[in-house]
This record gives sequence, C-alpha cells and structure tokens, in this order.
Amino acid sequence: MFRFKINILLVLLISCGVFADSVANKEQRVDPALLKDDTAQAAKDPNEPVVYYDISDQLDYDLDDDSSSLAAFEEALDTQINGFWEYRAGYRLQNDAHEKDMSINQLRMQLDVFAVRDWGRFHFKGDVYGSLVDEALHYQSRELNIAFAMSDDIDVKLGRQVLTWGTGDLLFLNDLFPKNWRAFFTGMDQEYLKDPSDAVRFTIYNDLANVDIVYTPKFDHDTYPNGEYLSYWNPMVNPTGGAFAGQNHIMHSDKPNDWFQDDEIAYRVYKNINNYELAFYGYHGYWKSPGGQNMSGQVIFPDLNVFGASIRGKFANGIGNLETAYYDSANDRNGENPMINNSELRFLAGYDQEIGKDFNLGFQYYLEHMFNYEGYTDGVKGLNGMMGLNMPIQRKKDRHLLTCRITKYMYYHMLRLSYFTYYSPNEKDVYMMPNISLKANDQVEIQVGANIFFGENDYSFFGQFNNNTNIYASVRYSF
Repeated sequence: MFRFKINILLVLLISCGVFADSVANKEQRVDPALLKDDTAQAAKDPNEPVVYYDISDQLDYDLDDDSSSLAAFEEALDTQINGFWEYRAGYRLQNDAHEKDMSINQLRMQLDVFAVRDWGRFHFKGDVYGSLVDEALHYQSRELNIAFAMSDDIDVKLGRQVLTWGTGDLLFLNDLFPKNWRAFFTGMDQEYLKDPSDAVRFTIYNDLANVDIVYTPKFDHDTYPNGEYLSYWNPMVNPTGGAFAGQNHIMHSDKPNDWFQDDEIAYRVYKNINNYELAFYGYHGYWKSPGGQNMSGQVIFPDLNVFGASIRGKFANGIGNLETAYYDSANDRNGENPMINNSELRFLAGYDQEIGKDFNLGFQYYLEHMFNYEGYTDGVKGLNGMMGLNMPIQRKKDRHLLTCRITKYMYYHMLRLSYFTYYSPNEKDVYMMPNISLKANDQVEIQVGANIFFGENDYSFFGQFNNNTNIYASVRYSF
C-alpha cells in the first residue's frame, strides 16, 4: 500500500519540477495528431466536427533544397510513425473489501502508424501495457484499418476502428458504439473511453444529405464494471435486497457472439444547413451494456432498436445542441419482465460558451424516461414473491441528470485545468472528475486527477461506485 502511494507522489514531484521549464517555453505548438485522419481528432474530442486537412496545405517546401532532404520529407509524409510511453498510477481513497487498493498501476506503450498511398490510407494503432492490478501483460489493437474511395461519392473504411457520433459531452444517446467504462472510472485518458469496433463504414456524399452506414458483423459490447477491477451494487447477492460486490462476485455474461448472425448496423443521415448540423440516426443490435439478466444469474444483452435525431449550432453567444433517441427494447415491449430493460425515451440539451480568454463553460440536461413503468414495478414485486427476495424498486420512471464542464487553459495552452461533474437531482448521486494537465514540452505531458463518487442510495447509478473513488497521476512521453 505504501509503495503505491509513493508512485503517485513521484509523479506529482516530477510535475512540480518541470513546471518552471514549461512556463519559460511559450512557443505556440501545433498538435501533430491534427495532421492525421479524423480518428485522431475524434479521440481528442468526440463532439468536435471532423476537419479534413488537404495534405498539399502542409507542403511549404523549397524545391531547390537538397534532393535527399526532399525525399526524406516525402517519405515521412507518406508514413507517419508516432506513439508514446506512459506510466499511470491510481489509488482508492476508501477501503473496499472486494478490490485492491490500487485502482490503476500500469506502464503503457502505444505505436501509431499512418500511411497514405495511391490506393488510400492505412492506419494502425496498438497498445501494449503491463498492469500491476491484475499482474498481467496486455495488448490491444485500437486501429487496424484501410480507407479508400469506392467512387467519387463513396468512401469506405474497413477494419478495426474507433467510431463516434452524436452531440453529447460524455453523454451518449445515438452513439451506440462500444465504450470502456472501466477505463473511464479508473482514471485512464478519455481517449480510452471509446473502445474499437470491428466494422466497415460507408460514407456517401450527396447534395441532399450525407449518409454514414456502419456494419459490425459481430456484436461489440461495452467494457462495463463487472467486479474484476471495480466494485458495484448487485441486487441478487443476498435475499435482503442486494449488497456491494467485486472480485468475490464477478458478473458473468451470456452475450451474442456469432459472426454475421449477432451483427449490428448503425446509420446516420446528416446535413449542414446555415451552419447548423442536423442529423438523423438509427441502430439495430443489442443493449451495449447489460440490459437484463437470465434465470442463471448471467447478465444478458437483449435486442435493441434506436431511432433519434440531433441539431447543433450557434445559439446566443455560444454553441447549443439538442438530441433525442427512442430506445425500443425489442424483447420486452410491454415492459412486464423485470429482468429486461424497458423501452426508453432519452433527451439531451446542451450549451457551451467561452466566458473568458481560454476559459470555457458548458452545461447539459439529460433525461431518461422509462415506458411502461407500472409493468416494471409489478414485475419486481412478482419476482420478489416468487423467489423470496426483497429487491427494492431501484429504477425511477424518470432519471434527470445535469452536467457541468469548466475548462481553463493557461501558459499558451500548456496548462489545462478542467472539471467535469454529473449530478442527478432525483437520484441524489454525483460523479466528479477534476483534472490538471501540463505539457512540459512537445514530448512530455503530466496529468493529475480524481474520480469521486457518492450517492444517497447504494444502488443508484453513481452511488454504487462509492468505494471506487480514486486519485491518479500519469507521465506521458510522446515520440
């Protein structure tokens, strides 16, 4: 326990030591990731519109220079190799009988290869990391794909890729691509909230509207808290109405897992009208996180259809957005099975404004409205009577959620102070994420932050993670 506290302390001392050097270096820097494809930009901020850069815009080069230098420049331009080394450590602030005191402790290396050829583009991004939490070595391909033009009006991207759309800031209505909530709650960089999909994406350009179609031949579910790294509230642990569980009660699943049978399809039709982006969405697949439970105690992923729409653009002195989605729980449309999620209506309204120099403030209101609520409550009562349980009626008909993001950049964007919080006024639970990020130079970035959970009820969405409150720190060297 003492050793892990020392790990975090060392990272904090390093950040203090490089701060003076970072203040002295005040050159404006260009993020090299912005010179690559749309995936790099989406990983930084999934809500920003994708900006495609014409590669010729970067060619400010004297043709009379040495030919070998020009050849080296062209070679580097055709194949870019980037990556980073990162050490990240985190520690729980509460005693958790079911998890280790470490929330995260890992050394990670990422390699990012991007190549432009006559036929299209190739992108590989892979991570290798060793973790002291599970004492294992891991590998993940985050990008392994090719992109090419099928015709003048159709682009194709084939292979493993990180996908995102929608207008929410860390709230996802029509974005039914996999998320990694385990990484998010333990203090990983927000890039890792988005898990990759093995899919093919078609983008069709038309004067009337553009269309994205994503086909995933085998279901890609969320990485959700299941007790291995994060404790959670399990209503089935005992007959008195549930208890906290973790490594003592790992959540097992029965998930759709057959290629080309348990598939998913998502589509988006979008158009920019007078600087307002309008979009319509559809999805046919499964609940991305567990949406029910079978009689064997395994969590399941029932069939799900989603239909939605959004608009985003200038409002007052900032940027506003509205988004809505109807979740059709196809396996329980009458809502009488308490073991399967009911159908829902989801709604989001957001606003973001720069209130000072390099100082942004954003708010969101989010609603989940459960249909056939009476069927759900009757089902819980019937299940309690049939199995001799005392499970509380945990879900409310409406879940209201407010978010606030505050971001301040200082010292020529080398220092970023940010704070993001979720608060549910009717469930009375909170999730707060303060974070400080310092770019000491072009290669070194230091982060310190926390994930803070608390709630009035142990079984509420954020209240169940109360014992997972943690602090973390990281040092990243990019190359």
